[in-house]
Amino acid sequence: MNFLSLIEAKRDGQVLSAAQLREIMAGVAAGHLPDYQLASFLMAVFFRGLNPAETAALTLAMRDSGDVLQFPQDPRPLVDKHSTGGVGDKVSLPLAPLLACLGFRVPMISGRGLGITGGTLDKLDAIPGMQTRLSAKRIVAIVQEVGCVICGQTDRMVPADQKLYALRDVTGTVPSIPLIVASILSKKLAENLDALVLDVKFGAAAFMPTKTAARKLAKAMVQLGCRCGTNTRALLTDMNTPLGRAAGNWLEVKEAVACLTPRRAGARWDASSITADSTNTPDRLSLADLRELTLACAAHLLVQTRRARDFAAAYRRAADCLDSGQPRRKWDEMLAAQGADLDAFHRQLARDHTAPVVVELKATRTGFVTRCDARLWGEVIRDLGGGRLTKESVVHYDVGVDHLAKPGDAVRAGDVLARIHARSPKQAETARRRLRAAFAIAEKPGRRTPLIAEIITR
Repeated sequence: MNFLSLIEAKRDGQVLSAAQLREIMAGVAAGHLPDYQLASFLMAVFFRGLNPAETAALTLAMRDSGDVLQFPQDPRPLVDKHSTGGVGDKVSLPLAPLLACLGFRVPMISGRGLGITGGTLDKLDAIPGMQTRLSAKRIVAIVQEVGCVICGQTDRMVPADQKLYALRDVTGTVPSIPLIVASILSKKLAENLDALVLDVKFGAAAFMPTKTAARKLAKAMVQLGCRCGTNTRALLTDMNTPLGRAAGNWLEVKEAVACLTPRRAGARWDASSITADSTNTPDRLSLADLRELTLACAAHLLVQTRRARDFAAAYRRAADCLDSGQPRRKWDEMLAAQGADLDAFHRQLARDHTAPVVVELKATRTGFVTRCDARLWGEVIRDLGGGRLTKESVVHYDVGVDHLAKPGDAVRAGDVLARIHARSPKQAETARRRLRAAFAIAEKPGRRTPLIAEIITR
């Protein structure tokens, strides 16, 4: 292959053939192409773009650069969900066991966080003994036996993307829509899915800052996913405010378990305990947004696979299943299959906190919360040690925030706006000072914005 001529062709705006893109990705996966030439190619794509046919060819070539999961014949559809990342976004954790209980197989291949957005694998690493590096054979076995697995891609899955992803991060080419689409979908198509739902976020703490930008990305992914044979749709969701009432790896695991735990009659969701009790749970600890997005993803997949006649019926079915307690038991079954120490996990769940220091941020006035800045929360959690500045950064799983007050919540002077979990008193105080700016409190509640702004089906 004369890679230089292909770089020059794309630099000059020419269209590359599927055969040429397959040859390039094979060279990437084999390690035959030098980084400086790959960087030039990525920059040419960044400026010249790829048309839909090129993007589809690149995606399939990346998928086929390594192993593709092979599952036996089974009446249960293979489905998955992907999020573009946000602060407090732990939907994957309750969603996987819920989907398994709804009759799906879920080979959820996930990633780690970088910057202010948390990664699903980092959350799972907070669970004692949990194994997220699994062989393709083991992934298939767990999915067939348990119904769901959440793990990282193997070294042999989409190796071309692993190489290109690292280079994109250091060459300023991350925002390229065709490269984003190919990176995300090549990994999901390697799961051999029947249906895929995408959570494309927009706002202050999202990769896509505006709804318009998120819509453009979502449409590109939906069209290509469907073109490649996977029924795909996307939800555009607001990421100006953290999702749920907690952010930080272990705190999000704990909140996900609260989401999975059946509610007693009349009880509200409670972010502070595993068994919600309506007698002592204030409205502001409700996890309604986490529940809404989890159930919406499940309902759309039921409709996409024709397991429900319409969205309303699918949503009711998913809600009934979530409240039955079956997904909570399925969660423990999945953890055990992936090596987790369930006794240690449950002991850890019973503790109020595991971080060395916990401090409260309190309201200085009475009124209604009108802003809870997700970007600032994400930056502070990262700086506490809950995220990465580089891929080599050490993650501290216990740090983060919980008991978050969110827009629409009524507060009085002295009420807790958030609890900060830190490694030292100095870190905690620094975080508390910074986070005062994350909140705005007014005399009247502001206008509520919907969590799910739009559905993209084609």
